Amino acid sequence: MPEEASILLRGLEAFAELGYDHASARELARRLGVSHNFINDRYGSKAAFWRAVMDSALGAQLARLPQVDPAVDDDGKNGNNGNNGDDDDVERLRHIITGFYRTAVDTPLIGRVFVDEFSRDTERLDYLYERYIAPTLQTLVPSIERLVASGRMAPIPMDVLFFAVIPPVSGMVEGPLARRLGRPEAASPEQLTATAESLATLVVNGLLATGSGSRS
Repeated sequence: MPEEASILLRGLEAFAELGYDHASARELARRLGVSHNFINDRYGSKAAFWRAVMDSALGAQLARLPQVDPAVDDDGKNGNNGNNGDDDDVERLRHIITGFYRTAVDTPLIGRVFVDEFSRDTERLDYLYERYIAPTLQTLVPSIERLVASGRMAPIPMDVLFFAVIPPVSGMVEGPLARRLGRPEAASPEQLTATAESLATLVVNGLLATGSGSRS
């Protein structure tokens, strides 16, 4: 019997490759190397197994996301007034987005699952939103609210924020296309970190460009 971690990883690979609908209980059992009734006996249903797979993968990724610096006080100014607080929030925003892009390198299979699930109005999408999407966005909200209040950034709807921040993660996980665009075949961790930082800078600068502070 494979260990739990191996079962969940193989499950993630299957859902990423086949999609939920085409990953039958029998096919999952074959890929896991277990009996055909293992999924129902251990997890209760294919849907419950899918949630266990997502919890395992997303829980680890959420734990790696950078946290808000507790040294920063409630107004985001580190006890100071003026542009220093805005600069702190810009750097915090850049830091969080960079961290998100870097963690995506470790879990590219999740991106494939998301592509399959984002276009479907299902309970699975509700689960992904509540467990992953909303918590990820909430790490950005406090800094964004302060930047909007100071005029450095224009008010931005949550859906626009999501599609401004999340899709560039494909630059970290779409290896075959990236190599055709010039990325080295075996990119080093340093090169991937530099790519994540470049993507984050582009996204943050784009968000700031909508603020009144960018217009003369």
